[in-house]
Amino acid sequence: MRVLGIDPGLTRCGIGVVDGPVVAPTIVHASCAATPADLAIESRLLRVHDAIASVIEEHRPDIVAVERVLFQVNVRSAMATGQAAGVALLAAARAGLPVVAYSPNEVKAAVAGWGGADKAAVARLVTAQLRLEAAPTPVDVTDALAVALTHLGHARLGSVASRADGRRSATGTAGGWDVLLDNPNLVVRGGTNKGARS
Repeated sequence: MRVLGIDPGLTRCGIGVVDGPVVAPTIVHASCAATPADLAIESRLLRVHDAIASVIEEHRPDIVAVERVLFQVNVRSAMATGQAAGVALLAAARAGLPVVAYSPNEVKAAVAGWGGADKAAVARLVTAQLRLEAAPTPVDVTDALAVALTHLGHARLGSVASRADGRRSATGTAGGWDVLLDNPNLVVRGGTNKGARS
């Protein structure tokens, strides 16, 4: 399985592609889509979208794993992060890729063994699991790789199938990003991945 991990952000959006299996993962790509604060918001979002779309086109992942956006004290920061997550979902949908979201605590627990682990611990373990000489920088890239590794771990446990059963909201209607926010165990599947690797 090839997973594209996204750590959404408007100033810096971490992008990482990892090949499975989780017992011997391999890094395929790592980058950061950075946008200047003095650029118009629509132009910044376009840059983030295009960076993700380019990685999808080049590396042809099987699934996109996004760190779930949580509410923050800083409303402006939370809104920017949510907007970046939205364009990541758009890029995935346009490529016909399924999307899964993981909370920050789920990522920490999967990679570091504890949901309260700090960024330094996550970086050390991502570096070790991918057999790298040093942690990728900036930290947004390491976080994106951690999200990808999290999905590999969940997929190994067979949680993808169980998550697919819960893809509808409590009202029985399909949901969008709002439902992902409410349900961290949700997988939203796109259409056929025409660019899937053989």
